[in-house]
Amino acid sequence: MTGAFVGAAVVALLQYLRSRERRLILLMAMLLLQAFSMTREWWDIWKDVSQGAVCLVALVLALSYGPGRAPESPPDSPPQT
Repeated sequence: MTGAFVGAAVVALLQYLRSRERRLILLMAMLLLQAFSMTREWWDIWKDVSQGAVCLVALVLALSYGPGRAPESPPDSPPQT
């Protein structure tokens, strides 16, 4: 299962390189942190720390899709005669 998260992070990296969308970096970080937490034993404190970091990155990712600037409308073109 860890390989699936690492593979998804690689796909997110490739998409970032293609589109330069900064939110994909957050997605990649979230996937890699989840993969790291899956490699830890249940009693390891770093499993809990990385799971908390996954939640924090997910919240930041959700907030990055919040209301922002309105898209600029194209300038009006003069009427055709």
